[in-house]
Amino acid sequence: MHDQPPTLFTREFASDPYPAYAWLREHAPVHRTRLPSGVEAWLVTRYADARQALADQRLSKNPAHHAGSAHAKGKTGIPGERKAELMTHLLNIDPPDHTRLRRLVSKAFTPRRVAEFAPRVQELADGLIDGFAGRGTADLIHEFAFPLPIYAICDLLGVPREDQDDFRDWAAMMIRHGKGPRGGVARSVKMMRGYLADLIHRKREALPAEPALGEDLISALIRASDHGEHLTENEAAAMAFILLFAGFETTVNLIGNGTYALLTHPEQRDLLQRSLAEGDDDLLETGVEELLRYDGPVELATWRYATGPLTIGGQDIAPGDPVLVVLAAADRDPERFAGPDVLDLARRDNQHVGYGHGIHYCLGAPLARLEGQTALATLLTRLPDLQLDTDPADLRWRGGLIMRGLRTLPVRFTPGR
Repeated sequence: MHDQPPTLFTREFASDPYPAYAWLREHAPVHRTRLPSGVEAWLVTRYADARQALADQRLSKNPAHHAGSAHAKGKTGIPGERKAELMTHLLNIDPPDHTRLRRLVSKAFTPRRVAEFAPRVQELADGLIDGFAGRGTADLIHEFAFPLPIYAICDLLGVPREDQDDFRDWAAMMIRHGKGPRGGVARSVKMMRGYLADLIHRKREALPAEPALGEDLISALIRASDHGEHLTENEAAAMAFILLFAGFETTVNLIGNGTYALLTHPEQRDLLQRSLAEGDDDLLETGVEELLRYDGPVELATWRYATGPLTIGGQDIAPGDPVLVVLAAADRDPERFAGPDVLDLARRDNQHVGYGHGIHYCLGAPLARLEGQTALATLLTRLPDLQLDTDPADLRWRGGLIMRGLRTLPVRFTPGR
């Protein structure tokens, strides 16, 4: 391969960034680059360095630590969050605030609550497939991977059914990054923010003294905050927003990228279909972890900023420098994973960093696993001869720095009930 660093962030790179990441891991594992926004940042690509950086408390999540100009500061983070006063959420704060907020939210996000939610996720997956099963063709992003997590997170948060289609529209604006009208992302974030603040206020007024079985997440957030440690309404709105933001596009991509990987690895997909037909879920469980490692939904971890001088992978980082940990590169590091470019659904020792690592480890991982497993199992079981309905070279990946996901995923299958 070349002596020059590969060109990053082009359309070709977006469709397959892995060769470029392999070059960086080998030749420039901590690499300073200018991002498409014009901001300069360090990219960390090796697994060991990535784990260190993700857990390093000297790397702050708070954008106030960015040494860049005010103009550059506006180009980091999630579009629209700054204007909408949504900055005080888990992805942007450090201990002790992070510790307090996360403790409150994790009360509302227990494994038991996720398990209770399984039948609803199954019902959503079946309902969406019912909508196109008779046709014999579908776009799995727009008709399946996109609506499933939106309706799931709305149900979980306690957004009334009659308001969920508004949510779906706002979410669609957020995911179209640059394809919709100018300022559309910020506008939809603002509408969602206003709606959530109003919903939180209404739920607080009507909160029963004792929680009902399967109480929604917003009520649980309000309740968690009413035991001496308040979540302000602002914090609760920011929290509901980030759960939505973090729990939605990531899951769209998990289902989309995962289905695409299975469709392009027929022998692995056959193994999974056979094990599902035998009623065995082991391969489904290890398989979703492997799909996360192999081509995960989050390409780069969210922004971090050095609060003092530090060294990562032998490279000195100056205070105020932005650091981006490339999860997609770390998860294919041959130093950590045998045959890293091979999709092996039965892979056992799979400590991937697809959900991050350290105190910002993904709070919604159990829900994402449930949604990913249910979506893939239901697709493969109900549409057993599912096939890609386009040349892989014609598929387009969405632009955007942090996430990795397909714009569309056209498929065909034998029409069924």
